[in-house]
Amino acid sequence: MKAMPWNWTCLLSHLLMVGMGSSTLLTRQPAPLSQKQRSFVTFRGEPTEGFNHLVVDERTGHIYLGAVNRIYKLSSDLKVLVTHETGPDEDNPKCYPPRIVQTCNEPLTTTNNVNKMLLIDYKENRLIACGSLYQGICKLLRLEDLFKLGEPYHKKEHYLSGVNESGSVFGVIVSYSNLDDKLFIATAVDGKPEYFPTISSRKLTKNSEADGMFAYVFHDEFVASMIKIPSDTFTIIPDFDIYYVYGFSSGNFVYFLTLQPEMVSPPGSTTKEQVYTSKLVRLCKEDTAFNSYVEVPIGCERSGVEYRLLQAAYLSKAGAMLGRTLGVHPDDDLLFTVFSKGQKRKMKSLDESALCIFILKQINDRIKERLQSCYRGEGTLDLAWLKVKDIPCSSALLTIDDNFCGLDMNAPLGVSDMVRGIPVFTEDRDRMTSVIAYVYKNHSLAFVGTKSGKLKKMPGTSLCPTLELQTGPRSHRAAVTLEVLFSSCSSD
Repeated sequence: MKAMPWNWTCLLSHLLMVGMGSSTLLTRQPAPLSQKQRSFVTFRGEPTEGFNHLVVDERTGHIYLGAVNRIYKLSSDLKVLVTHETGPDEDNPKCYPPRIVQTCNEPLTTTNNVNKMLLIDYKENRLIACGSLYQGICKLLRLEDLFKLGEPYHKKEHYLSGVNESGSVFGVIVSYSNLDDKLFIATAVDGKPEYFPTISSRKLTKNSEADGMFAYVFHDEFVASMIKIPSDTFTIIPDFDIYYVYGFSSGNFVYFLTLQPEMVSPPGSTTKEQVYTSKLVRLCKEDTAFNSYVEVPIGCERSGVEYRLLQAAYLSKAGAMLGRTLGVHPDDDLLFTVFSKGQKRKMKSLDESALCIFILKQINDRIKERLQSCYRGEGTLDLAWLKVKDIPCSSALLTIDDNFCGLDMNAPLGVSDMVRGIPVFTEDRDRMTSVIAYVYKNHSLAFVGTKSGKLKKMPGTSLCPTLELQTGPRSHRAAVTLEVLFSSCSSD
């Protein structure tokens, strides 16, 4: 993360969205105060809207807030600078293509536009705001004043997702100095694999109104820059989907963290039951055919308790102190993750939760081992959503190094053995729902938000004492998003 240009002593910036029923609060600590004196600047949205996503411009400190029917631009002290309305409008989720393209025979009703993805395109100084209306089309807005630069909607590539849940889409931008950027899009498909790929890479053209905006990076009669869930998967798991929790890029790869349903047989039983498995998905940035797709199960265990339902994640560096403890370089990538207990509930997770750390290099090493064994002809592709075929691995004589990006064989590929994270902290009553981490003066600082509206600084990630901060009434659900938090134990 780049250094912030504005100066809040002891504040790396603390932004916590606390859901309050039909309305939402955005809070920020304005200045370093003693533990008893802490107070918050608050921005409250309209009574009928909720906040969905938040991004901070690292260059200016301006805050962009994606809400139901509206995009806000706020100053660093939460003053409204500009608003842009995105809805409501007449729509029906069964209209495909949407009624703005062709007449729809389904009954139309006034429908809210839920913000499903919000990204800053720094290279072109624009905001990408995608909503739930019209099968998930996006607006490109100028950062300065939220003026609409473009809103492509006339091609099927412009419909990113028909799922109305706000957290159903995740995007990662891959930038180039002398080429158009790429946008990797990952989304739940809600039983419509024929309409929406679950992962794809799209063109981000310089011209926001260009015909090729959001077109697949590569597409011909047989191959495209996408992964689609086979329709016969739904005969085994009727409500199958891949739910995306987090995404990032590192080195030559793009990663997404997911929850996926699977059918498994409990020990000693011959019948199968549905559980949810947390998995990391990896793709090469330059792989236009998506032959490099690999997924690996991840989880955490402490004192015999399994934490398998991913709630949140954040990529950070190790820092000198934590790196020394883990035996890695200070600049090595770590994944800070929050899991809840068990595997059986996705929407109603148990309150028991754990903060766990993954060393990204160890996950990549495990993926490399799996690739090497598969290209020796060992095992099957082992993907839950390809189980109807159980395709065997094919042997090929080649060298597979750390940057291997696949061939048109043995893909997509699954890893069967789970990679376990390092447990740092567990919470039995107030489920952790969000996490962020930051390196400050060689110390790796981690913070979590909880479902009751508390902000906690975690022990075991730095030399600072544990900190707990109440940011909202206990009855309120915490944090959709945590962005760049403060460290009250650090000083200049």
